[in-house]
Amino acid sequence: MPGADSKTIIGKISYTNAWPVFHYVHPSILDTPAEMITAVPAALNRGMHSGEIHIGALSSFAYAEMSDRLLLLPDLSVSADGAVNSIFLFSKKPLDALKNATIALTNTSATSVNLLKILLEKSLGGTYSYRTCEPVLSEMMAEADAALLIGDHAIRASWSHSDYYKTDLGQWWKEWTGCSMTFAVWAVNRHAVKQNPEGMAEIAAMFLESKQRSVSDLSPIVDEAVRRIGGTGGYWMKYFSNLCYHFDERQQEGLRLYFKFAYELGLLEREVVPELWNEKLSIRVNK
Repeated sequence: MPGADSKTIIGKISYTNAWPVFHYVHPSILDTPAEMITAVPAALNRGMHSGEIHIGALSSFAYAEMSDRLLLLPDLSVSADGAVNSIFLFSKKPLDALKNATIALTNTSATSVNLLKILLEKSLGGTYSYRTCEPVLSEMMAEADAALLIGDHAIRASWSHSDYYKTDLGQWWKEWTGCSMTFAVWAVNRHAVKQNPEGMAEIAAMFLESKQRSVSDLSPIVDEAVRRIGGTGGYWMKYFSNLCYHFDERQQEGLRLYFKFAYELGLLEREVVPELWNEKLSIRVNK
């Protein structure tokens, strides 16, 4: 764990949907010594679990699994109140014809995988066979009736695979529950807070400032997405503008419901009451 004089490790989600919170985060200008690593959510989740990553972004589901060792950073998330446009179930048949199907799951994130299980088993009904795969749609569909992709893999596949039915999990969740869905959160290790509260607060403040600057002018992030991923500026402006990077009561309500369903299906071993950290104050999110 980092003390005031040791290096803090920051976890950055590589997917475009988290770019606004990280675009203006530069560890070199922090007073506290820090280094940022970039990876897909699954790798960040493992780093948070092991304690190798002290603060940063991770899957909402992964936070729930280790909520006893983490605190949520206030007012930061990747959420959608409806379509998210980067988490798709691609299928050979319409959604209502998928009962008891074989589903290929991406191996890059836990939140969307378990959201799909909740939606299939609680909303659609039936019993499903799941296979975890590398996020390559052609290979996934060779052995399954449907395939879940997230992030940039899902975006690219949506551009080039119009031959499959496509279901947006954010939209499906909204239509079924009426709630927003939070896919990623920002959290800090509880021990890191105890050992270096000032450093953790400085990093959390940098996240918030980056988010605010990005949301006020998305143009630099849009330009970077066109350059690195492809597509048009109009596509990416609409994509980023549709996402929510706050974590207000609307987002917290949806996340609590997601955790409740995950517990009911046995996906989580215990009920989860999220806790927010605001410098030295921990707040239970249990309204």
